Amino acid sequence: MKALVLAGGTGSRLRPLTHTMAKQLIPLGNKPVIRYGIEAIVAAGISEIGVVVGGAAHELRDVIGDGSRFGARITYLVQEEALGLAHAVRVARDWLGDEDFLMYLGDNYLPSGIADLVAQYRAERRALVDAWILLAKVEDPTRFGIAELAADGTVARMEEKPAAPVSDLAVVGVYLFTPAVHEAVAAVGPSARGELEITDAVQWLIDSGRTVRGSSVTGYWKDTGTVDDLLEANNAVLEDVERSVRGEVGEGSEVIGRVRIEAGASIVRSRVVGPAVIGADVLVRDSVVGPFTSVADGCRITGSAVRSSLLLEGVRLDGAGPVEGSLLGRHARVAGPGPGTVAQRLVLGEHSSVLLAGDRTRSPQDPPQEGFKGTS
Repeated sequence: MKALVLAGGTGSRLRPLTHTMAKQLIPLGNKPVIRYGIEAIVAAGISEIGVVVGGAAHELRDVIGDGSRFGARITYLVQEEALGLAHAVRVARDWLGDEDFLMYLGDNYLPSGIADLVAQYRAERRALVDAWILLAKVEDPTRFGIAELAADGTVARMEEKPAAPVSDLAVVGVYLFTPAVHEAVAAVGPSARGELEITDAVQWLIDSGRTVRGSSVTGYWKDTGTVDDLLEANNAVLEDVERSVRGEVGEGSEVIGRVRIEAGASIVRSRVVGPAVIGADVLVRDSVVGPFTSVADGCRITGSAVRSSLLLEGVRLDGAGPVEGSLLGRHARVAGPGPGTVAQRLVLGEHSSVLLAGDRTRSPQDPPQEGFKGTS
């Protein structure tokens, strides 16, 4: 069995970050989200992986490589335009051949992995099923492809982002297909969105009398397609962080709880509250970091307080006051007039520069707001 990882989308919901980087490369706990997926695929016993790439092909190749670090062999398949998931299967048709395959969306975060699902599919595969999809209950079904299950566990109906959902079971973005799907993706036309939808292809299989089964995620799952979803998934990753302090923690500094500080980092007159991750060559001075914050390599945080945030490589916070629930792209810079009391929420693209105005909502005589002390 082969695996097809889709990483060719435009990431429009994550602008401006995705103007300059693939959404699948945004890190959770300082590791690109696509790496979690590739590791899960290899752990499920699949080592032949095709990665469908678009405009960010160069950067994805640089980060993932040839797959040898994962114990896999990776082939890159170029999707010239992001015309839908079924179109990606068309692009990969020659590479896939006539084998069964797993399709995995590269921005999925599934910490429990997919080994059990793949094993179950292999046990029941051709004699009983033509496709198998992974599902999860969601609060807002209109955001996802939705499946309706029959009493015997087969999928009776699928629809992409319906205005009137038939169920609350979202298609997670993990699919197992026999070669029958190639006939389906060749048969469907563009949806109202102008894309070739994989949900339409699966519905074509159902309408053609083919058997499609569905099973539900037993653990955590997150589609990291929005800022809030990324921050939530980062929180989930950080919940499993083990304390490891390899960097330098200076006198007058405090590291509280489950914090990973990489070698080369320096904590000077500051407090780091777990769960949190501090990358290599990071300087934290006269600041508070955490909880639930990932700080990538090469960042500089001085005279600031940041929590529940993702800071990508090379970010600089200088006198920024409180920053909360933020996603800061590579080498973004935020400067301010010094300690503030009202938290800023920022979403910045690569090499952005922001100068914050002073806090005009409170008097200097007012006591500072709490909230950056944190607990472990």
